[in-house]
Amino acid sequence: MKILVVSQYFWPENFRINDLCSALVEKGHEVTVLTAKPNYPEGKIFKEFREMPEDYAYFKGCEIVRVPIVARGKKNPLKLILNYFSFAATASTIGIFKLRRTQFDVVFVCQLSPVTVAIPAIIYKKIYKKKIVMWILDLWPDSLISVNATKSSKLISIVDKIVNYIYKNTDLILGQSRPFVDKIISRGQKASKLEYFPSWSEDIFSPNSQNIKTIKEIDENKNSFNILFAGNIGEAQDFPSVVNAFEILKERNADVKLFIVGSGRAELWLSKEIKSRNLGSYIFLLGRHPIEEMPSYYRAADALLVTLKKDPAFAMTIPGKVQSYMASRKPILGMLDGEGNRVINESIGGVACESADSPALAENILNLMALSTVELDIMAENSISYSNEHFNRDSLITKLESCLYQNI
Repeated sequence: MKILVVSQYFWPENFRINDLCSALVEKGHEVTVLTAKPNYPEGKIFKEFREMPEDYAYFKGCEIVRVPIVARGKKNPLKLILNYFSFAATASTIGIFKLRRTQFDVVFVCQLSPVTVAIPAIIYKKIYKKKIVMWILDLWPDSLISVNATKSSKLISIVDKIVNYIYKNTDLILGQSRPFVDKIISRGQKASKLEYFPSWSEDIFSPNSQNIKTIKEIDENKNSFNILFAGNIGEAQDFPSVVNAFEILKERNADVKLFIVGSGRAELWLSKEIKSRNLGSYIFLLGRHPIEEMPSYYRAADALLVTLKKDPAFAMTIPGKVQSYMASRKPILGMLDGEGNRVINESIGGVACESADSPALAENILNLMALSTVELDIMAENSISYSNEHFNRDSLITKLESCLYQNI
């Protein structure tokens, strides 16, 4: 197949779409990615890309077609809005013009935020009469409401109409969780055009991955119970509740450390809270690191933490880090509702409490600390076994191939 992938984010930005595209190439397909100039999460076009854009024209056999974009900036709502709509505009015009000499069999859309990423695909569909398969990883407008992106009911209504238009013009919709599928059906979409299609873990997170190095900050505290959080530090991750839990652990003199690898809009707030609450010997901010280094951080920890704030939209999602955590063969600590909570507890590969329940998170940490090495190993083995059964990369890519073939 000749597959056109439309995604606002792509390598060197770190998203699962990178692995998906390389997997399709491994299967013998020709993949072209229509994407933007890389600017996530720094909020400005990557320096390396600006200096040598020709070095970013191909990724593991995928041809990359890039279009201009307004960089998202940091803590700048206007720039973020312009970022979202500029991709839809430039990909729909410059992007489609650049692709005019290539005929594709099918179009695949990776829909993170924003949902408007599908607009260029729809325009391509109308011009060239090709079908669209869209993978929904972020549910709009629900997620906008969840992170308080806007309080304007008029704007939400407009976004809602855009979402309905996009769903109507998409031939097959893949939802990253079963509640996502149910929610989209409740919007009036036919069940026959929806499939459950979860994320998986990249091979790099396998326990057998190579090039594992010692993490100095964690190794220096190897006598403590060390927990790792990896990923975005934002409003959705509910760090106020995490900080509250560690204040409880501090009061109980627990020998536990939390190492946070990542960055985000709430990073400055979190840094100030750690200092004002005298939690500097409990919570450590290690900054962002390349994805290639993350297996070393996972391997060094005793348990891995995933959190989401209390909200109906977040209860429907399975955070992508859950699959990576499971595949790394480590016990998981969760503070989240709904699907993510269900998966962790069902796997018996960790323990999860409800969102915003700081006392329960603190208690679960203490309970894990009380387990023997053998008991923690059993939990870790349960985690990777569940991952192999429910989030197997090869099985999911094969399923996606089938979905794409059916829409040629």
